[in-house]
Amino acid sequence: MSQNTKELKLAVLIDADNVPYSNVKGMMEEIAKYGTPTTKRIYADWTKPNANGWKSVLLEHAITPIQQYSYTVGKNSSDSAMIIDAMDLLYSDKVDGFCIVSSDSDFTRLAIRLRESGMKVIGIGEKKTPNSFIVACDRFIYIEVLEGAIKKTLQRAEQSGAKNPKSSANSTDTKKPTEKETTSKVDLQTIELIEATIEAIGDDDGWAFLGDVGNLIVKKKPEFDPRNYGFTKLTPMLKSLTDILEIDERDSDKKGIKHVYVRLRFS
Repeated sequence: MSQNTKELKLAVLIDADNVPYSNVKGMMEEIAKYGTPTTKRIYADWTKPNANGWKSVLLEHAITPIQQYSYTVGKNSSDSAMIIDAMDLLYSDKVDGFCIVSSDSDFTRLAIRLRESGMKVIGIGEKKTPNSFIVACDRFIYIEVLEGAIKKTLQRAEQSGAKNPKSSANSTDTKKPTEKETTSKVDLQTIELIEATIEAIGDDDGWAFLGDVGNLIVKKKPEFDPRNYGFTKLTPMLKSLTDILEIDERDSDKKGIKHVYVRLRFS
């Protein structure tokens, strides 16, 4: 399997009963960051009225609907169909990883089994998703974060003044308070996680490469995402913690590209 996540062939399996349809575009754009979705399937009882919201977006994103009748009241029949298809795809050797879109803990064992077979497993679900499913994935992304990113994009578009270019000067002024507010969102538990990670991989002088820090944090906590704290990337998030961290941007072999290193201020 390729170590470059951008080259991964991903099977995207969506549980329509346990995620909202309002942000399909955001979900597919997020998945594209990790690889190419070669298989896209969505599972539901399409005879039910509550599945109508999905129908309008399936064709736009080339997602294949899989019909699964609900034979028993109160039971999610889509789960078993998704699990069977996932195992079929696993043994077909046509994919390198899976993206399971659901907020249901029933897929915990499936995620564990896929990872045992060397598959990359990415989960996408709501913040109500049980922790058992979250930690079973290599990476877990909250849908609420994707919805927030779309809202921010629309706000930036309005502030940039597509109709009035002069208003772009004002957009920088309105953005500064927001960035200051986000620093308070980094909770103590997350700060301790960041500190422990830097301490674990730092060199003799305490410096750790930012990319390695981010990778290890995600391994420890799959749902970690700077966007959960109001930051677009890890670098500005850590720069907001200058009272406990030092940041060093070093020139690389490529012109205009810097490597970012970080260490504990009192290491």
